[in-house]
Amino acid sequence: MKAIIIDEPGGPEVLKWQETPDPTPRPNELLVRVHAAGLNRADLIQRRGFYPPPPGASPILGMEIAGEILEVGANCGTGWKPGQRVMALLGGGGYAEKAAFPAVHAMRLPDNLSYEEGAAIPEAFLTAYLNLFVLGELKPGQTVLVHAGGSGVGSAAIQLAREAGATVFVTAGSTDKLERCRELGATGLINYKTDKFADKVKEWTKGQGVNLILDFIGADYFADNLASLALYGKIALIGQLSGGKAELDLGLVMRQRLRITGTTLRPRTVEEKADLTKKVIDFALPRFADGRLRPVIDTVFPIDQAAEAHRYMETNQNFGKIVLKVD
Repeated sequence: MKAIIIDEPGGPEVLKWQETPDPTPRPNELLVRVHAAGLNRADLIQRRGFYPPPPGASPILGMEIAGEILEVGANCGTGWKPGQRVMALLGGGGYAEKAAFPAVHAMRLPDNLSYEEGAAIPEAFLTAYLNLFVLGELKPGQTVLVHAGGSGVGSAAIQLAREAGATVFVTAGSTDKLERCRELGATGLINYKTDKFADKVKEWTKGQGVNLILDFIGADYFADNLASLALYGKIALIGQLSGGKAELDLGLVMRQRLRITGTTLRPRTVEEKADLTKKVIDFALPRFADGRLRPVIDTVFPIDQAAEAHRYMETNQNFGKIVLKVD
């Protein structure tokens, strides 16, 4: 098969589309013909040599794919068969013509979605679901602030929170991105380049604050995040684009009874990912099938233009997911 191979870490130019051995599936795994793979910021970090895959995972980039089952391992159960369309979260190996992964991480791709749309779902929606509902414990009627609303995870979180009956505030860096967030279900729109989000949150909530914040930014937003939370509020920290060190007002945390969680999805165990996948299947798949949920795709690049796709992601211009088309 062909795959994107990195001989040594570096810039986008190190990504080469070339021949490499096929993956060998284990008895609990599916072998899938990959038709499309989603791009993630973790791919950019791994490309530079700073985010190795979990033990046992493929060193090839790519944490989410959509494709067609080629082989079903002996221990995968009777629910899968060759020819079925699936999408899945991977530990690695997505930038390739074939990928092997545990069958318990597979989700059936609804007939109304393309392979490109399927590849835009797993990482974004599983991450958003985990932080909104499992860790964030978001309930109907509560309010959530989603930073980077135009990102893949951000656009997924807006829709999931909307479907759960929550009120959604977002930050983004342009009027166009904010308007598209409104179309997805956000009601409070904050341009972080012109407005202080903590002031807007206090104004809109009449000084009460929000119940949950999904934060990709880290250090630069930390103090204002704390100031934006309601009593018993929570921060779900899923990125540190502005840095990983910030001052913490412990007194505020104690008085407001706040909770700060940090998480990454990729290193979780097979069992943990399987449990999360099942939750997303139950909540989201019927909504994808009837159109209430939809993956947001900004651009699709051919797989042999992966370097250009990485350069584009580094510009931060995209709204929603960047996808690589493999076939």
